[in-house]
Amino acid sequence: DNVFVERLWLSVKYEEVYLHAYDSVSAAKNGLGKYFARYNQHRPHSSLDDKTPDEFYFDNLPELQKAA
Repeated sequence: DNVFVERLWLSVKYEEVYLHAYDSVSAAKNGLGKYFARYNQHRPHSSLDDKTPDEFYFDNLPELQKAA
């Protein structure tokens, strides 16, 4: 079980997919691309101490690089 991934897909479905009637695969790709950009770059997450996923990743990158 991966609660974080399950929560992500729940958000994607209810905040993007179910709200749009895409008329083509390219329209769906475009809409989902914009959604994921907002999700990762602009939307704070309570599970990440109210940081965006990008902020959390780049704040912890030096520690991740040391561990590698």
